Amino acid sequence: MKNAIIAAVAATLISAPAMAQDASSFTGPRAGVTMGYDKIQGDDGLSYGVTAGYDVGLSSRVTIGPEVSISDSTANSATTDASRDLAASLRLGYAVTPKVLAFGKVGYANTRFEPVAGGNYSLEGVRYGGGLEYSISPKTYISAEYQRSEYEGNFGGRDTGLVGVGFRF
Repeated sequence: MKNAIIAAVAATLISAPAMAQDASSFTGPRAGVTMGYDKIQGDDGLSYGVTAGYDVGLSSRVTIGPEVSISDSTANSATTDASRDLAASLRLGYAVTPKVLAFGKVGYANTRFEPVAGGNYSLEGVRYGGGLEYSISPKTYISAEYQRSEYEGNFGGRDTGLVGVGFRF
């Protein structure tokens, strides 16, 4: 029994460096497309758009970088249609495994709304969220994330669940 325990401990110590996580596969410029469920003030719809970012490794497991996105939505009410959405965020990631990055982000959002009666107006707010990114290959990834936007003037919020595919350069 004692020899089995020593063998198990030795195997764990020897294999630990090989299992170490590495954030290097999640660094550099990236661009992708997203699509998912969108809910704005109780109105459901589909959100679709593009994202771009640049991730820098802070350590062997931690990344940080800016991200920008532009999207549109089919979430419409009887009086107002949701339209163009611009966002700029700071994303912080942690390499859970060599192929999985967990991330959180916070930033600025600006969404245009188009009343059925004509014209349009934009609201600004704070966007925050988080998700997972899975590296399919050194240059290709898929992602899933949740975003929450809180707008000015007691307008209410926006909840979005997105999936995406992207490429690193």
